[in-house]
Amino acid sequence: MLTVFLKHDQSRPLGELKAQLARQGFYKTFPPAGVEVVSWNIMMGIGQVVTLRLPASRLAEVNLALENTAWGTYRTEFYPTYDFKAIALAEQNKANQSLTTQ
Repeated sequence: MLTVFLKHDQSRPLGELKAQLARQGFYKTFPPAGVEVVSWNIMMGIGQVVTLRLPASRLAEVNLALENTAWGTYRTEFYPTYDFKAIALAEQNKANQSLTTQ
């Protein structure tokens, strides 16, 4: 998964930012087809936070989509992650089993 912070330029009015996104084709391009949007939230005072699910082989494609359509409106930060839940639960079960056998 990939979490993207889209930090908006607070020195410009929202209407101007939206117009620039439209001119640059942001919503036509991002996210690329076939990339799953897990969540897309507004973070007041910061901008937007988008979490995507995609194979690592498509990271460059997502990056280019943002470089070509979001720059100038947003500053971007990227946080690649992976789902650790199953591993953590297995470790918890293993730890709990060792407690009951002692």
